[in-house]
Amino acid sequence: MKVEQIYTGCLAEAAYYIESNGEAAIIDPLREIEPYLERAKADGAQIKYVLETHFHADFVSGHLDLAKKTGAAIVFGPTAKPNFDAYVAKDNEVLQVGKVTITVLHTPGHTMESATFLLRDENGKDYAIFTGDTLFLGDVGRPDLAIKQGEITREDLAGFLFDSLRNKIMPLADEVIVYPGHGSGSACGKKMSKDTWGYLGDQKMFNYALRANMTREEFVKEVTTGLVEPPQYFPKNAMMNKMGYESIDVVRERGVQSLSVRAFKAAWEEEGAIVIDTRPQTEFVKGFIPGAIFIGIDSSFAPWVGALITDLKQPILFVAEAGRELEIVDRLARVGYDNPIGYLEGGFESWKTTGEEIDTVEENTAEQFAAFYQPEHQIKLLDVRKASEYSAEHIKGASNFPLDFINRNMNQLDRNQTYYLYCASGYRSVIAASILKSRGFGEVVNIPGGLKALSETALQRTDFVEQVTEL
Repeated sequence: MKVEQIYTGCLAEAAYYIESNGEAAIIDPLREIEPYLERAKADGAQIKYVLETHFHADFVSGHLDLAKKTGAAIVFGPTAKPNFDAYVAKDNEVLQVGKVTITVLHTPGHTMESATFLLRDENGKDYAIFTGDTLFLGDVGRPDLAIKQGEITREDLAGFLFDSLRNKIMPLADEVIVYPGHGSGSACGKKMSKDTWGYLGDQKMFNYALRANMTREEFVKEVTTGLVEPPQYFPKNAMMNKMGYESIDVVRERGVQSLSVRAFKAAWEEEGAIVIDTRPQTEFVKGFIPGAIFIGIDSSFAPWVGALITDLKQPILFVAEAGRELEIVDRLARVGYDNPIGYLEGGFESWKTTGEEIDTVEENTAEQFAAFYQPEHQIKLLDVRKASEYSAEHIKGASNFPLDFINRNMNQLDRNQTYYLYCASGYRSVIAASILKSRGFGEVVNIPGGLKALSETALQRTDFVEQVTEL
């Protein structure tokens, strides 16, 4: 028996490959399916099942393409109603994979169709559970993503989750391995550990939601407290996973189109496209196409695209480093943005060499900013981190202006003001600066290095950083 976790840091997402005696199962695959095909080929194995723990909201699964190319059966838990050919398993139904078995445990709560897959080894011993978004390390799945107005509330779902954990998961042995669907950084939970796997016994001991003496009412209150609004693309991705979508092969063919500067400009105007510049932020600030939005490929690219671009069908043009064009199309497709229509041939350098207009982002280093900033002055300093980050620690006098909701809150700003922006390290603040500049805010100054650099610079100033140890 072979069990392999395939972890994608950009989405904090874990897919799984299970192989035994020439047969394999894939759990919660990403949109690009080549890694799973390559693993099965290396083992000389046939992929028999594509197992989906639920209709994912934070990414588009690769179940349809994987099933089409391998003949594998797509399997969902009870109550799932996919709009394509799939097998909806019964609670406690056993699937055979080579010499091992996988039992489908219906564990509603995160969503109503959520399932946990229990892997038993060749000797029939419980070995591991693949919990999807039902149980994380240090947390449980949020119960507010599948609510239906007038039908089911987040409190209802939290109650179902309480029952699922107590009746299906907690009775299992402490030595059973927990393989969750996500790790720290995912918006699918609140307090996830940085670890990507662990033992059930440790979760029973340290996970707040698995306390043995916890009442149903206490559980419901704790798991529903402190939930922030989910990213706007979540329900759209869940619908794609349920209803179906285009093959990624079609998306790639459309997206990996090399466009000259002239063709790029024409497509921008004719298609009503948005331009995303995916280069490193240090390169972007020195020069970029006026109107382009920065979302760098080397950080949380896909989640930020999903948070900031409201229309999944939006035509997208992009600027990329040479050789990374296909990667960008794939990572857009991971979160359902299936309409990239090409990239700038020769990258930003070709734009410059043809004499086209360019823009820049003004920057003040942490040292430069700290030298003149006084909290009592009327300097407009925007902290673009999440509200929870701001509450824990921020620069005195800064206003919280979360990047997540920049489109909604734009009307709070004055185009005649100069705004200084910072985040934790500089990535999000450059995104925010690019969006503001594209909307006509000409006086925008980024502080590279973010709060980390500012804090280190101002260690001797007690009036600079405001810390809150208790929220």
